[in-house]
Amino acid sequence: MTTTAPVLVFMGVASTGKSTVAAMLAGRLGWAFEEGDDLHPEANVAKMAAGHALTDEDRWPWLDRIAEWIDERIAAGEPGIVTCSALRHSYRDVLRRDAVTFVHFAGERQLILDRMLRRQGHFMPATLLDSQFATLEPLGPDEKFIEIDIAMTPAEQAAEIATRLRLQADI
Repeated sequence: MTTTAPVLVFMGVASTGKSTVAAMLAGRLGWAFEEGDDLHPEANVAKMAAGHALTDEDRWPWLDRIAEWIDERIAAGEPGIVTCSALRHSYRDVLRRDAVTFVHFAGERQLILDRMLRRQGHFMPATLLDSQFATLEPLGPDEKFIEIDIAMTPAEQAAEIATRLRLQADI
């Protein structure tokens, strides 16, 4: 029996802790990790840093890069974790594969805003948070996903993900 190595897409609006937990869990599992923000074309980063929300046209090349990373993991038979806001169903369709599980980081807007305001050195300004929530579409029954409460600590989130996805008992 052959099984495909899992690829997790840590998704949600900005400042939910996706990158922190992804790096932590990938390190503990020994899995490949890709920070999705690093795959943005420079023009996207500049646009967001200037306080402008991305359009669908801006996002497609970025999503294609993330999909390529996912496909490389699958082709190599290697598990991996990648971060990507993946806010719309159509964006997730670009990333969806049998091996992919979306891990949606969700929480209260005020908690996310507080985190965003404390974050330093990131190109995403707090003024774009409302546009992220406006763009976010709920995950549907045709999507394989779990939801993680961002009110938990990163260590608790990593353990919850590992437990719910039966990844490794000693996380």
